[in-house]
Amino acid sequence: MNKEKLDAILDKFINGRLLALMLKETRQILRDKQQLFLLCFPPIVQICLYGFALSPDVQDLRLAVEDECKSYKSRELASALVENRVFKITKSPPTLAALMVGIERGRIDAGLIIPPDFDRKIDQGHQADVQLIIDGVDANTAGITQGYATQMIQRFSQGLSQKKIIRPAISEVTYAYNPGLISSWFFVPGVLGLVLTLTGTLVSSVTLVKEKDSGTLEQLLMTPADSWEILVAKIVPLLIMLNGTVLLALTMGTLIFNVPFRGNFFTYMFVSGIYIFVVISIGIILATISKNQRQAILTSFFFNLPLIQLSGALSPIESMPDIFRWLSYLNPLRYYIQCVRNILLKGVGLEVMWRDVLILFFVAVVLLLSSAARFRKQLS
Repeated sequence: MNKEKLDAILDKFINGRLLALMLKETRQILRDKQQLFLLCFPPIVQICLYGFALSPDVQDLRLAVEDECKSYKSRELASALVENRVFKITKSPPTLAALMVGIERGRIDAGLIIPPDFDRKIDQGHQADVQLIIDGVDANTAGITQGYATQMIQRFSQGLSQKKIIRPAISEVTYAYNPGLISSWFFVPGVLGLVLTLTGTLVSSVTLVKEKDSGTLEQLLMTPADSWEILVAKIVPLLIMLNGTVLLALTMGTLIFNVPFRGNFFTYMFVSGIYIFVVISIGIILATISKNQRQAILTSFFFNLPLIQLSGALSPIESMPDIFRWLSYLNPLRYYIQCVRNILLKGVGLEVMWRDVLILFFVAVVLLLSSAARFRKQLS
């Protein structure tokens, strides 16, 4: 008897309205060049743009050297600063005043001033002072530059010292999961969540709003299909298409930026599937409160920007003020990005990140039920 009931349900699905509606929605998405463009092109551009542009590394800063000593040791000091391509020596101005004007006008990023008695003081065993002037408009770059320059000058000073320094304790630092400290390994998993958020909310909201604009939604209401069948028929094709976007973004992240994939592929797709329900639900809510496509696109930025900024995708959550760190606990994108980084970089499974997955699942259920209620209310 149970087998007969199951066969009856499957037969109703295969030959019934739900499958017909799902096939209709799939054909409609495949025929819509704008939808296919949103599913394929923006993820490619965003992965490349954010992956290459978002980097805390500082390179090729224009360094002007005002060498008033003009000795072997002063030239060695200038060479030490350009070893790792953080600085590149540019044409030095003739005077200190001209150097300051170059920094003021943005032609020079930093200036190294070596006094005329630099070589003599070192030979006499005295402390030789040098001055480094850095453009501090960009505080983050200036801080990184100052730290690097200080380290290189200290290393240069140790090389000149003839005395052996006995160190009572020596620390050996090992970087787990990212031995080379490659910045893209931190940013690209965050960008995967960012791309899925922007693409998923935009595609799902535009799909529903377009049907309201064209009047096909009213035509569906005149069919025998129930409201839940209409909603499921719209969600399932979007779910399949956005899974393709997930695979496309992951492939680009691993091939272009060499981000490792140390975890289980099916765990990654399972977590991504849960988050796809989150973004589709947000898109449905946007569609129910928007009157046209332009309004839906503009409203999506109002929702997506806080999600992205409070997710830890672009900057660590630990560096945020306390109030924003607390608000980030309400952000589903935070939990998805944490799961993606754990799967890709650490290779952990659900036994470690089950709390994040459970919270993400709870948020997906709440948003899906809320969006479905708004959608049914709009249909009625």
